Formats: sequence, C-alpha cells, structure tokens
Amino acid sequence: MTATQPLNADAPETRLCEMVFPEQANHYGTLFGGTALSLLGKAAFIAASRYARAAMVMRTSEKIEFRHPVHVGQLVELYAYVIREGRSSLTVEVEMTAEGLANAERSIAVKGRFEMVCVGEDGKSRPIRQDAAAA
Repeated sequence: MTATQPLNADAPETRLCEMVFPEQANHYGTLFGGTALSLLGKAAFIAASRYARAAMVMRTSEKIEFRHPVHVGQLVELYAYVIREGRSSLTVEVEMTAEGLANAERSIAVKGRFEMVCVGEDGKSRPIRQDAAAA
C-alpha cells in the first residue's frame, strides 16, 4: 500500500489508543487478526462520521496489510483519515502503530483502507453533502 495523505489539511483525523491484553491475543501471544480488523474498522467509522457529520456504514475493507505482529503488552495507536470523498462514499485509511512501553520503539504494524457509505434514516445511501442532493 502506498503512502497517502489526508484529503485536506482541515479534515479531522482520528486517533485511538489501546493496550493489547491476553484476551485479545491468539495462541502465539500476538494480537488476534480479527481484533485488529475490529479496531481498524472502528477508527475508520469514527473518522468518516467526523468528516461527513452524518451516519456512515462500512461497505468494504479494500486492503489490509499485516506488516508485523503486535505482542501482548504493547500499546497500539490507530490513526485514521479520509483520503477520498465521493458523492455518497468516503475512503478512509487507517494505520495501526505498535509501541513498546518499556523501550518506546514504534512501527506501523497494520494498515488498511475502508470504503464508508453515508446513509439516511431509511438505511439507504445518500449524498454526503445534502446541498449536493438538491442541485
């Protein structure tokens, strides 16, 4: 996955931190992949909702890269930002950085892209910008 930048400098970004505890780990003592995906999806949802100020749902996870394992006892920080805006959808990129608390070593462990769709009260997609719907 190539390095990307937020859509614009004024767009809100989302940062979440979480400790990795044994109940989130697999039998190797590393963060379970499903838990990592859940955390990435949560960050993508928050970033999209803050950007659009509207109800958003996930359509797809386009590409998830597991670069290296995250061990029990490490801190993970998720950084999510919008990289594309369409009429009714957004693309959000999320990076999960693992950090050793004792040594402060940090590296991107997981990275993913998510397509988020703006929905109305009826659950159907709608334009992100309501004024665009009237035009």
